[in-house]
Parts: sequence; C-alpha cells; structure tokens
Amino acid sequence: MRQNQEEISWGQLLAGLERRAKPADIVGLNDAASPYGVARLYRAHRWPMLVVVATVPEAERYVDELSLFLKDLEVSVLFFPPYHVSPFKALAYHNETAGRRIRTLYQMVEGFRAPLVVTTAGALMQQLIPKAELTGFAELVAAGEEVDRDSLVQKLVDGGYSRAALVEELGDFGVRGGILDLFTPQHDDPLRIEFDGDVVESIRLFDPDSQRTIRQLDEVVVLPAREVVLHRSALNNVLHRIRARAAELGLPVTVVRNIVQRIKSEGLFPGLEGLLPLIFDGLDTLFDYLPAATVPVLVGPAELERAAGETELQARQGYESAKANQQLVVTPDALFLSWSRVQALLDRFAPLSIKGLAVSSTSREGGVLVCRTQATDTEDVRQGLQINAAGDQPFQPLVDWLERQSAAGLTVLLMCRRPSHRSRLAQSLATHGIRCSSIEGFSDILDGRARVYLLVGGIAAGFAWPEAGIALISDEEIFGTAYRGRKASTRTKAAEQLLNIEDLKTGDLIVHTEHGIGQFQGLVKLAVERAVNDYLLLVYRDGDKLYLPVERMGLVQKYMGVDDVAPLLDKMGGVTWERVKDKVKRSTEKIAGELLKLYAARKVQQGHAFGAVDTYFQDFEEGFPFEETADQRKTIEQVLQDMRQPVPMDRLVCGDVGYGKTEVALRAAFLAVSDAKQVAVLVPTTVLAEQHFATFSQRFKRYPVRIASLSRFRTPKEQRQIAEGIQAGTIDIVIGTHRLLQKDIAFKELGLLILDEEQRFGVRHKEKIKSLRASVDVLTLTATPIPRTLHFSLLGLRDISLIATPPEQRRAIVSYVCEFDDAVVAEAIRKELARKGQIFFVHNHIASIERMAEHLQRLVPDVRLAVAHGRMREEQLERVMLDFMQRRVEMLVCTTIIESGLDVAGANTIFINRADHFGLAQIYQLRGRVGRGDEQAYAYLFIPPET
Repeated sequence: MRQNQEEISWGQLLAGLERRAKPADIVGLNDAASPYGVARLYRAHRWPMLVVVATVPEAERYVDELSLFLKDLEVSVLFFPPYHVSPFKALAYHNETAGRRIRTLYQMVEGFRAPLVVTTAGALMQQLIPKAELTGFAELVAAGEEVDRDSLVQKLVDGGYSRAALVEELGDFGVRGGILDLFTPQHDDPLRIEFDGDVVESIRLFDPDSQRTIRQLDEVVVLPAREVVLHRSALNNVLHRIRARAAELGLPVTVVRNIVQRIKSEGLFPGLEGLLPLIFDGLDTLFDYLPAATVPVLVGPAELERAAGETELQARQGYESAKANQQLVVTPDALFLSWSRVQALLDRFAPLSIKGLAVSSTSREGGVLVCRTQATDTEDVRQGLQINAAGDQPFQPLVDWLERQSAAGLTVLLMCRRPSHRSRLAQSLATHGIRCSSIEGFSDILDGRARVYLLVGGIAAGFAWPEAGIALISDEEIFGTAYRGRKASTRTKAAEQLLNIEDLKTGDLIVHTEHGIGQFQGLVKLAVERAVNDYLLLVYRDGDKLYLPVERMGLVQKYMGVDDVAPLLDKMGGVTWERVKDKVKRSTEKIAGELLKLYAARKVQQGHAFGAVDTYFQDFEEGFPFEETADQRKTIEQVLQDMRQPVPMDRLVCGDVGYGKTEVALRAAFLAVSDAKQVAVLVPTTVLAEQHFATFSQRFKRYPVRIASLSRFRTPKEQRQIAEGIQAGTIDIVIGTHRLLQKDIAFKELGLLILDEEQRFGVRHKEKIKSLRASVDVLTLTATPIPRTLHFSLLGLRDISLIATPPEQRRAIVSYVCEFDDAVVAEAIRKELARKGQIFFVHNHIASIERMAEHLQRLVPDVRLAVAHGRMREEQLERVMLDFMQRRVEMLVCTTIIESGLDVAGANTIFINRADHFGLAQIYQLRGRVGRGDEQAYAYLFIPPET
C-alpha cells in the first residue's frame, strides 16, 4: 500500500469519516451490488450525488435500481443522457433526449436540494447551454395572471419549439384563438393554456390522443425545448461569429449564405446544436450545474476512461469528416472537455470510485481513502436451481442459500418483479420451514434482526454483501427467466377501434357502394345554399365528378385489388358496376353455402373439451418474461375458455407485430399437451418456422414436452423421423411450413392447430386446413387479416380477439430524417456493432442493391453483411434470412422483403434509403423491424437533397 493511502471500513465510509477531505476508492463491489451501495450512501447522508457510468444501458439500470432502493424516500433519480448523434452531423438531436436533458439540468438548479443524478462519461464531457441562459429562459406562467401571449409565442420559437397543427411530441406548440398548446420538457404530457385576452384563464395537462384533460395546474414553468436559445436581439452577433468561423475554414460564400439565410428564415434548424459555441459567448459544463457539496461516484474508472476515449475518437473523426465535406463546424475541444480535464474537475469534489477488483497503487495526490469490502454474486444459487429444476425438491438450493445467509447474520431480500411471484415464493418456502415477511420498501426492514423479506421490484442480479449485512436475490435467478415489466396501459377509446381506415391520398382508387370504382382527387369546400361543407371529390370515367359529403364517407372504401393491375374506372349511372355486384352476389351465395355447411358441421361436431388450468399451467405462465397487457389477458382467457368447450374452437387473434400473439399460442399449446393432445403450428415460411421453434423450445425447456420443426432445413432423414414421431405420438408439438400438410404427415392425436398468418397460404393448402377445422381446435394469429377472414369474424362465423395494446415498456424508435451521408451511415453502423446489435439497410432497387452493398462494405470493412431480395432463389433467400436471424450476418442489405414477418430481437438500427418513395404505412412497417428487444432502436430515413 502506498504512503498516500489510508484504509477505512465500509461502516466508517457510511458514517461519513473525512468524507470531504479525500477521494475514496471502494474496492470489491461487483456490478450487482454497486447500485445498492450508492443508495446506502445517499440514504445515510442525503448528499447531492453524481453517478457516472460508462454506457447508457448501465445508466438506465442504475436509475431503475436506485429508484427501487430509495423508493420509500420518494427520491426522483435524475438521468442526464448523452445524445446519440454526433454534433458534427447535420442531424437534429432527438427531441425527447433534448427534453430530458433540459429537464434534468433545470431540476438540478431549481428542483432538488440534494439531487441524485446518473450520467455517462460521454454526457459528462459535452459542454452545455450556459446555466444563466437556461434559468433566464424559464418563465413561470400562473393561472389568473397576465402574460403577453405574443411575447410568449416568440419565446417558444427562440427556444426551439416547432409550430404544429396538432401538439403531439415534445417541442411542439400550436395557437388556436385563445388557446396555446405546448409540449414542454417539464411535463410528460402536453399543456393547454387558455387565455382571456392576456389573462391566463386556466392551465391543464391533456391527452394528445383524446384531447381530454388529465389534470388542472395552478402554474407551469416553460423551459426551452432544445439546448439552443436563439434570441433575436443576439442574432447579429451570432451571424458575425458564423461568418468568422466560415472564413477560418475557407468555406465557399454559398455555404455561408445558405446557413445565414436558414437562420433568418427558419430560426433554429436541425444540426444547429453542433454550433453551440457560435451561439453563446461561453458554454458551461455539467459541473457548473452541480451543487457545491456534490459527491461524484465513478463506477469503474477504467471503463469510464475507455468510454471517454471512444467519445474523443468519434468527435475527432466526425470533425475531420465534416471539414472534408465543407460543413461549418467548430473544433471538438469547443464542444467537449478532454477526459483529463474532466478528471481534474472531479477531483475537486473528492470523488468516490467503485472498483470491482483491487488495485495495487494509486497516483492521486493528497491522499486517498481505500474501503475494501466484498460483495459476491449468486451464481451458486442460479446453477443449483437450474440443476434441480426437474428434481423432487427444486427449491432446495435456494433454501440452503437462505439458511447460510441467515446463519451469517445477513438480512435477506427476495426481489420479486411480480406480486404473484412473491405469493408463490412465500408458499413454497413456508413448506421448507422458512418464514418470510412481505414488505413494501427498505424502510420496513427491522433493524438488528436477521430475517428473510419479500419485496416487489426488479434487479438485474443478486448479491451477498456481508459487511453491509445484506443479501439479495432476483426472481430471474429463482425462476430462470429475465422479466421485463410493462406499465399499465391507459388506452383511449380511439385505440380500441377495430380498424383505422388508412388516410386517402390524392390519386387513390376508391369504391363507392352505388357507383363503383372511382379516383379520389382530394377534399374541396363547397357552399350549398349558404352552407359551407367539406366534400370528397371522386372522379369517374369520362371525367364524371361526384362530390361526396364527408359525413357520408362510410359509402366509400379504399380499393384493394391485385398488385400492379390497374382497374378501369366505372361510369356513373352505367351498367358495369351493377353487373359486377350481381356476379359477386352469386359468388357470395355459393361461398356462403359452403361455409354454412362447414361451420354448421363444426357446431354439431363433438370436439375435445380441455381441462381446467392447474399448478403446472400457472408455473408455465410465470415463465412469461412480461406483465400481460389487459388485451392479452382477455384474449388468453377467451382462448382457454373456447378450448374447455366440447365444440371445436375457431378463433382469430388479431394484433400488431410484437403485441404478444405468440404468448397466447404458447398458453393454448401448453393446455393442449397437458391433455395428451398434439399441437401443430403452421407458418408460411421456413424462417418463421425456425423462429417459432426457438421460441417454443425456450418456453418449454423446463417441461417434458418434445418439440420438432419440420421444414426443408431438415434433412430427408430428419423429416422422416419427425413424421414417424408425429404418427406415433412421441412428438407433442410440431412447427412447420406447408410441409405439415403433405400426405405422409398423420397425427396420432391432434388437438390444436395454430395458424400464423393464414392469408399467406395458397388455395390448395387452405383446402387441407379446412378439412382439419371440422374437428380440431383452430387458433389463427395475424397482424394483417385479409378482408374475408376479418369479415367472417365480424359476422360471427369465427370468433375474434383483438390485441390493440402495445407493450408500454418498449422504447419508442428514435428516427432521423436526413440526406444520405457516408459519415452518418458509418458511425451508426459502428455504434450498433459496438453494442453487439444488427442492422437493416433497406434499398428497394434490385438493379443497384449489390453496388450499394459493396459501398457499405467499403465504408465499414469489418461488418458481416448479406443481400436479400425477392428475385433470389427461395432456398438462397431463406438461408440468408436464417443467417441473419442466427447472427451469422450483422447487416442485411435488402428490399422491402423484410416488411413483415421477420422478428429479430438483436436488430436495433435500420436505414431506409430514398424514404420519399415509401408511403407512411410502409415506413411504419419497416421501422417495426427494429426495437424488438431491450435496446434503444434507431431509424434513419434518407431523402434526396432539396433542390
């Protein structure tokens, strides 16, 4: 030990020994225990604290766990996130990230006497809007007081707000008569301020979907929406600095003129945050916002230094690339602090450094306190539970571990993310003689007595920390599954609608119930008998026009025909449409007769009535790593209730991608195999078969259920063995493509048929499926039902369940709209690869897709990429898709072939080239290919430069 080190205990550090005199190293805390250690320090002294970690996922984990450990104190743990995009790119910072940073900065200054802030090394390095500018912009608006509304609106424009017809996103504002709507960073919902002249009559938060009031407010603080405030009075100074910097860089006069013109006409435009030093006289750092008594906590100093090095490298590369492209940029040191400078500023606050491994020396001057402690993980419990999962006493390893911790005098907390887990654990442990107390927060722990507690809350992993007198274990380690919660949904009635008719665009073909096929030519206003109304203008053959009042819009629907086949327009008053309707009527009557026979047979057919759920089924339910949404719970109950009836089930489950349809199928399959019945899962593609096979295998791995996948990815010998197993009944669940419908496949005891996206099967295959429907329970899953299937359900010929609630906890996809830029693409690809993710690059032009792939390979030579498009041989295409799904390929350069049906949890970044060629619905579908896992997802929509 060096001369300038002094050993102290955890208890001494917790008591505050020399807390302001020297820095301190806490050596021996592992990743699982360090958030608890920080929470204990904060709980003991309520000092303002700044926790610095290396990455955003680690920061988010710290925020969640600190909030849990300090829940009873009602402490708001603040997160100051970094921006995802480089300031040297002509991209606007994500408005939600900007808003969160603004809110945190303001709360650090005004909101809390002892703030607890979590940030990353990269965010700590970035220089910020001056504190005086932020506090000077903040304006208190109170009900009953006078406010110059025009000045307030101008202030919003100066502060980066965008005028919008409908205020939905952070940074939007809109003015309608005496109403000002705005979405400020200070609140999670938009505000509506109603004026009577210049007097504020009322302030309320409202739901942007339903426009209904959430609650009334007496006052509100309006903050800037972005970290740039462009005062009109300072505009000349800003333009002078811009011209001077452009001259230093030797930029063409046209570049400078365009920037100046944009500032004069648009004010704040995308990418202006990268010129922050030219906007303000001087910048501040996060240290300028911290209270003087703040204690910095550095989690893993070595990891922080590596993350800082990456930030510095990316800044230098971004700067050099922007200079080469003749962009107006400032130097990296004008926007970022060096890590050495950050360390010098941190040392002024006598920081705490959490180090998992001991270090032999330190170079700090002025002495350092070293607190050596030891926290161990719970790997032995995890391994023991996995080994004994199928044994007679699966909880014995947990019981043994609990007894060891109690014998050592430790307080033990079992962290259960579900209340049902807590109840189940208490019952199971009671049978082993271990009594547990359920508590709501850490303040309920009885001091001085070693006991076992059950607490609802999620942690990433457990630990045992003898010196702190505590041991924690998570439900993931007990139940063997990673749980991710979903917040309770607050859906509006609008979200509960079965179908949302797609907005018509000029030129779209429509079908009028009386006049047939026409073309929509937009909305027009007409005055009829002094009454002005909106009308849909519909054009028919020979230029005939029909003006349809919007209130009669129900008479038309969008034409849904065969792709690439343009129909002839009908003639108003002609006979062609009447002939079509007569033909359709006759066909409908024929189909209706066939369907009547089929569904009548189903109603009288004696099917299998499955039994009620038991403890094994409940155990299987607990393995679902999410909290079910209300829609999902209702759908599961409807399916299970159908299966208990003696009449064969025929239910359609409709829900968007990722809304939880597969879990419904898993529950139904478990109930079926519990009654010794076989389950067939029929999917349209081999790739989907492999995906479902992986999902089913994972969920059923703890149970004696044999699952097989039957597709052309299996050898002829394997297919033969699977077919024999199906016939003999040794295979319980088989997942496959139309191969399941061939003559050599005969089930011994088929009880449930699950159809995924039935509309993608051919007519011949559907005939085979139809024959199975008469006696077997059928569950159909779809994200996009074909009109006939949906119509049958609406008529009552088939039962329907709708899952319309999205997973609330899923992160919104951060989207950027910009011109194609090699530097943007390369940086985004490298960032995704750095976090072990995967990438889609959508280039919807087969003739040039190979050239694009070669260009991308040159940009990032170390990325493993492959090409996929619809003209490839089916076997080759499926192989590429499977390679991507199994992570042998990191980036898929593809056409819109990925638009539906592909579920890759590791894909978190998508580029859409020439996004202007896609419709809104298509872009929505493509963006839905990413963000299926826990990581933040990003979408880059490339458009051509404006002319």
